[in-house]
Amino acid sequence: ELQYGVEKSQYVQKNHDALKEFILPLEIAHFDEVAARSYGAIRVGLEKSGKPIGAMDTLIGAHALSLGVPLVTNNTKEFRQIKGLKVIDWTA
Repeated sequence: ELQYGVEKSQYVQKNHDALKEFILPLEIAHFDEVAARSYGAIRVGLEKSGKPIGAMDTLIGAHALSLGVPLVTNNTKEFRQIKGLKVIDWTA
């Protein structure tokens, strides 16, 4: 998602460099089988409830939920539909 924002921006190279510096100290968690199973269950549950969210948002939410970490976003409306996921609005 961050890389998408960079590619979509007016200043791709500048933002690419900024993103690279931003993520340098972060640990990148691998999307594993637990996350994949979480994704499948969440997506089916949301579809059955008649309130599906975007596939990428479901994937991101499932990854955070499988790791037991909060998701920091300003897109709280969609992510709050994922049961058990702690959502933090960084704009609040």
